[in-house]
Amino acid sequence: MLEITTLASHYGRIPALKGIDLSVNAGELVALVGANGAGKTTLLSAISGLHFASGGQILFAGTDITREAPHRRVRLGIGLVPEGRQVFAPLSVRDNLLLGAFTRSRSERIQTLDGVYRMFPPLAERRDHAAGALSGGQQQMLAIGRALMSRPTLLLLDEPSMGLAPFLVAEVFATIALLKRSGTTIFLVDQNARAALAIADRAYVLETGRITLSGTGADLLASPEVQSAYLGM
Repeated sequence: MLEITTLASHYGRIPALKGIDLSVNAGELVALVGANGAGKTTLLSAISGLHFASGGQILFAGTDITREAPHRRVRLGIGLVPEGRQVFAPLSVRDNLLLGAFTRSRSERIQTLDGVYRMFPPLAERRDHAAGALSGGQQQMLAIGRALMSRPTLLLLDEPSMGLAPFLVAEVFATIALLKRSGTTIFLVDQNARAALAIADRAYVLETGRITLSGTGADLLASPEVQSAYLGM
């Protein structure tokens, strides 16, 4: 579904991504782990069109999207849950969700909205509340729900467990596993390497803009190098 070849990206003259090669197959949950500043968010921004790719190629379902505008990528089936949630605080929960469905017809918006409310009952209960009044965990539900409103075939998740209490982290990862079982293809970035690798089919390690390791989630969990660098073992 997603094929990235020798992808490069810069901030001014500073290279952030240095020849990235990776793939995500339909139905997979692929994790990307790495330290702060490794380039994880830049990679997701390049895939979603929010950051310019200075070299290489991004293929989505066989289509070259390297130069496509972000809204075109959403229409093609790429949904992003951004780092830090980035909900529209003054707007209601319902309006935040509907903003995620700008590419869909009215009937599709209503149907998908009902599905998101079933998946996240707290959002249904607070549908008329301002998004800024929600707890951190509820805002993360909202950010995921907003991305799902576009009915993506590929869901990009950027640090979904950031800043959450441990019991909420467990809930978020349970939701991600549920989405995977429902058939959604997922590319997951999270600093909680143990939790991310535990549910991943395959995974990559990103260090200073380069992929340094790849394998199954189980293989990387068992890797002494990963254990030392990311799992505190």
